[in-house]
Amino acid sequence: MPATGRLVPPTPPRAPDNLTTLGWMKAMRVSALGAWRQCAYEDDIVRGRFLGRSSFILNTPDAIRHVLVDNYENYTRTPATFRVLRPVLGEGLLIAEGRAWRHQRRTLAPAFTPRAVSTLVPAMIAATDETITKLRTNCGRPVDLREAMQHMTLEIAGRTMFSFAMDRHGPALRDFVVEYGERLARPHFLDLVLPLSWPSPQDFSRARFRKRWTAFVATLMAERRAAGKKDGAPPRDLFDLMGDARDPETGDAFTDAQLGDEVATMILAGHETTATALFWALYLLALDPVTQEKVASEVRDLAPGTTPDLEQLRMTRAVIDETMRLYPPAFLIARSARAADSISGLAVKPNDVILIAPWLLHRHEKLWRDPGAFIPQRFLPPAPPPDRFAYLPFGVGARVCIGAHFALVEATLALAKLIGAFRIELRDKSPVIPVGVVTTQPDHSPMFSITPR
Repeated sequence: MPATGRLVPPTPPRAPDNLTTLGWMKAMRVSALGAWRQCAYEDDIVRGRFLGRSSFILNTPDAIRHVLVDNYENYTRTPATFRVLRPVLGEGLLIAEGRAWRHQRRTLAPAFTPRAVSTLVPAMIAATDETITKLRTNCGRPVDLREAMQHMTLEIAGRTMFSFAMDRHGPALRDFVVEYGERLARPHFLDLVLPLSWPSPQDFSRARFRKRWTAFVATLMAERRAAGKKDGAPPRDLFDLMGDARDPETGDAFTDAQLGDEVATMILAGHETTATALFWALYLLALDPVTQEKVASEVRDLAPGTTPDLEQLRMTRAVIDETMRLYPPAFLIARSARAADSISGLAVKPNDVILIAPWLLHRHEKLWRDPGAFIPQRFLPPAPPPDRFAYLPFGVGARVCIGAHFALVEATLALAKLIGAFRIELRDKSPVIPVGVVTTQPDHSPMFSITPR
């Protein structure tokens, strides 16, 4: 705790000022979060050199708006990003570019409107209630809440996507996620320096993984199709909504391969990031019992037997918002310049690398008061809302995460029900350090104690 009594959760040590390029690359292999120097938390723009190209870390809202909104078509994902994400997401919305991205975005948008998401809330609630029932049997014993959140959000992903439980397919899906994260998600040196058209040694392993992964997703889709859809019935899940979707300009539907990539994107991007956010929220509330009791009190005030509206869960939502500030699921946005440009008066050449790191931005000393402290009240009135380009848990601009509302509803409702059911404490007193590998993950899974309220 700082002198103010506010909780400041542990973080990885910052890189030394004399860090060499080789040292930086080694640090990135372990965790990107420990590869940034103190100046990255203080300066507006940090300029560097990497493999003959300039790199820019942007920490000012105006510069970020320029890259992600005003001139976003000039900035594409880096080759290393494509290498890491394509094997699991294919050509899905998250990494598609140009015309393909516009087609996918237009086609998918109706499936993620607040009205469409509201039809999926009962599936979210049912899976959360089942998780709470299972957790009750562990009261008094050590509980791995990270694992519980992974299973719960996977169950929500399966039910909202396919209308079936994931008890048969869940273990295989988790094995795919763990295998890729541990073996193939960290970029190697050749991933960074080779042109995208030249396969790196890791790319061959990633290609073999992709063949098995796409076959698994095809199995899930075939099982859902076998369940059928009643003629004239409204869509019952995301698979129905995505299968029925048509590009409003061309009338085109997704091909089977495209639909498979979208399914993979929604399941992976949805369940893993939400599970991680919920873990961090539970960890923070275990460290801050006063705020935990405020969330519990908010839940107790709800009418029994009703599904709460997010407007009734303002403190719970503020905890989620503050959790994603301190532990943004996507900790780094990397872009490569297609053509020359100017950012805040600095000349940008083709292929220069632009880095926008929510991890840095959300902890920047010029943008936040007590940036390392857990203060959910900064997201509640009368506090002013943060600058739209200083808080990016879901990105911003044309490529803002299409599932942002879905994720916020899921995380807020789940956290409210969990804290309403249990008092949560940490058994494991060793610090949990965030690690940046694809998402902002804990370096280990601590044990918790849960007590029924």
